[in-house]
Amino acid sequence: MTFYPRINDRKIRIAIVGCGRISKNHFASIETHAESLELVALCDSDRHILQEHQDRYNAPGYQRLEEMLKNEKIDIIVLCSPSGLHSNQTIIAAQYGVNVMTEKPMATRWHDGVNMVKACDEARVRLFVVKQNRRNATLQLLKSAVEKERFGRIYMVNINVFWTRPQEYYDSAKWRGTWEFDGGAFMNQASHYVDLVDWLIGPVESLQAYTATLARNIEVEDTGVVSFKWRSGALGSMNVTMLTYPKNLEGSITIIGEKGTVRIGGLAVNEIQHWEFAESDPDDEKVKTASYQTTSVYGFGHPLYYKNVIDVLRGDAEPETDGREGLRSLEMLIATYLSARDGKRISLPLDY
Repeated sequence: MTFYPRINDRKIRIAIVGCGRISKNHFASIETHAESLELVALCDSDRHILQEHQDRYNAPGYQRLEEMLKNEKIDIIVLCSPSGLHSNQTIIAAQYGVNVMTEKPMATRWHDGVNMVKACDEARVRLFVVKQNRRNATLQLLKSAVEKERFGRIYMVNINVFWTRPQEYYDSAKWRGTWEFDGGAFMNQASHYVDLVDWLIGPVESLQAYTATLARNIEVEDTGVVSFKWRSGALGSMNVTMLTYPKNLEGSITIIGEKGTVRIGGLAVNEIQHWEFAESDPDDEKVKTASYQTTSVYGFGHPLYYKNVIDVLRGDAEPETDGREGLRSLEMLIATYLSARDGKRISLPLDY
């Protein structure tokens, strides 16, 4: 069993790498947990964006990750950088004995994800992969229903991600919409929904996918569909597009089982729209208060995710989503792209 040092006698020193779109959720989460976390440094390759955040958060800034790691005493870095950079940045941090929290997807290539886990294992540092949607109240109730086997045998599952990303979004940075640094609609925007496939329903036996670039001038797909067969025998599908007119419409999951039917929809699985089981349970009362209003596809799970990270670094908990857990959804993403590329059904686990 690997021994990890505990941080119990002071605040945890944290640094943000990448001050773009998603970093706002992380800065807010650090402020929420100010009694436990101290923001000690920032890193971004764009000096103008870096200076803006230095001024706002009164923290030293660096354009190079390794320079920051050399000069600052840091317990954990948070990777909000382009996905294709996560692997190298994680390996560098591990070499400096620094824990890593990475945004999704953890990597854009399978071997990069595996190398991240290996590097952190060898350095005896933690690797956390952000899956904040798991902490949403709606999905916590759904997870509880599955674990209690309230559905009986699950027959069918459908996931929809009907959002929009205009061409200006992809044009806002050179790395967006590229295979190497970003990934497409499945890997980037719908990554958290891919995570639900395994986390909620269980291991997938095989899948078949189609992807297309229908309207955006990008390397990767803006639309795709994938069909699943779980080892349990359940069947399902996932439909993803970034072309919804005129704005984000739906992020949903529907589960149809022997003794229950549930649909959680809204903009980002934030509304329990149907909840019906053959047998009652105390959780049924919580349904009325679990739904919440949001204009953000990110939900409100980041501060709750941070709570687990803090508890782990204090030695008071086990990670909810570590590197190995992150590999489970990465494997499904890679299988989806292989299926779409080669026009065939892909069995899991992948044969590497």
